[in-house]
Amino acid sequence: MSGESIEATVHRLAQTPGGQILTSLRNAVQRSLKYYIGLFVVGFLIAFPFSSAFITWLIDADRLPTGVDIIVISPVEFLFLQLRIAGTLGVVLVGLVAVSHVAIAGSRHQAVKERIEELELRLPKPGATVVLSVLSSLLLALFGALYAWEGLLPFLLEYLTNDAQHAGLSTEWRLSGYAGFIVNLVLASALGFQAPVLTTIVLRSELVAREQLTASRRIIWFSSFVLGAFLSPPDPLSLFLVALPVILLFELALLYDRITR
Repeated sequence: MSGESIEATVHRLAQTPGGQILTSLRNAVQRSLKYYIGLFVVGFLIAFPFSSAFITWLIDADRLPTGVDIIVISPVEFLFLQLRIAGTLGVVLVGLVAVSHVAIAGSRHQAVKERIEELELRLPKPGATVVLSVLSSLLLALFGALYAWEGLLPFLLEYLTNDAQHAGLSTEWRLSGYAGFIVNLVLASALGFQAPVLTTIVLRSELVAREQLTASRRIIWFSSFVLGAFLSPPDPLSLFLVALPVILLFELALLYDRITR
């Protein structure tokens, strides 16, 4: 084993069930690569013409705290922001389709089916449960975005503005930084609000027992703050306000599972 070449090791790993699954998924993605590229281009071309109007709407004076001005420090900053917005939509579309494609291809793979049977997992079958999970996920993402837009953003922007003004600093914000702050906060909240759906799926599929999650509560809480640090803007208040709903929703999901089972 110690004298085995790298090529032989790779070939041996590729013959294992896990290697066969990865190879099958890789081939499925490669076969669809041109469609992914086409989907990205379509999303980009759809979003780019509207990106200018979206940025103008985003920096409307009614949405800015008193005394704040939005500035650009480069002649191409506005154009680059438009490209980022259009590119982001293209990536999101490709990501959603790719995840769905990989999930469907993986569920049909014989090695995956055998592994699921070995672990005795109870995965949800296509039907009302899956539809309800998808609708719940979309609804929670909407609630998360509204929480950020209507609650977090006005509060944080006002707080950060007053903090800077009290320190005698000029409140001129760079366009790309302001837009990135808003997008990151909304995205972090939308993702964080998926906690109850993920928790319920994990519990109902019996991947993890409720007692195990309850015993690991502190680790999950800490992980919520770590995840919030990566997704939210880099200030402690934003981190706390993003992580707190995740923890509360996780606890509600545990309570729901305890009551309904």
